[in-house]
Amino acid sequence: MTITTQHELDGMTLAGKVVARTLDALRAAVEPGVTPAELDALAGQVFAQFGAFSAPRAQYGAPVNVFISVNDDIVHGLPTNRPLQAGDVVCIDVTPNVGGFVADAAITVAVPPVSPTAARLIEAAEAALARGLNAARAGQPLNGIGRAIQTEVERRGFTLLPELQGHGVGRAIHEKPDVPNYYRPALRQPLHEGLVIAVEPMISTGKSPRVRTRRDGWTLATTDGGLAAHVEHTIMITKGKPVILTA
Repeated sequence: MTITTQHELDGMTLAGKVVARTLDALRAAVEPGVTPAELDALAGQVFAQFGAFSAPRAQYGAPVNVFISVNDDIVHGLPTNRPLQAGDVVCIDVTPNVGGFVADAAITVAVPPVSPTAARLIEAAEAALARGLNAARAGQPLNGIGRAIQTEVERRGFTLLPELQGHGVGRAIHEKPDVPNYYRPALRQPLHEGLVIAVEPMISTGKSPRVRTRRDGWTLATTDGGLAAHVEHTIMITKGKPVILTA
């Protein structure tokens, strides 16, 4: 999607607001004893306040309001009834449809007390996202985003999961262009003003860059049991720093 009208900007701004409100509510609710299923229900309540609904449910038939992935699960985790425990690493991925506009963002939080490894993992993912967003400017090459993310993740000693990547978003969840989290020399096309993309580093404490699909057919997990972190924002490209729609 490329935003060209005030109506489109207003629509994406509202969708981003719903994402941010939902993530704030779920972040505050993460504590020992809470189940991912309860967090999913809370997300549904926030969606209802804005007349929003789950875009993954509508577009792909996902049986969730939001995806919640714990520990070595990376993304697309189906919320379970297993209570969260101290030290768990929880990735929360929120993608509502609000009046025909779709925004997408994710956070990773750890259930206190947080281990030093989990804290460094989350910090690395957030730093990589910040570096990627800083590279996302009109006229700059698309592959600059992946270069920035890869450089930061490797500098901090964690593993990228290159099978998973960002994407265009706006009218549907996954639109063009693909936004890899690593440097791909062929992706030299320049970013342009108004383009809406989701930038989402996904990294692991493990050594393997591969991922696997769990038996539920949705949840993607690390292959070696490494803890995973996933952070994401939907942004609009400008000549300067991007507009973070989901902040």
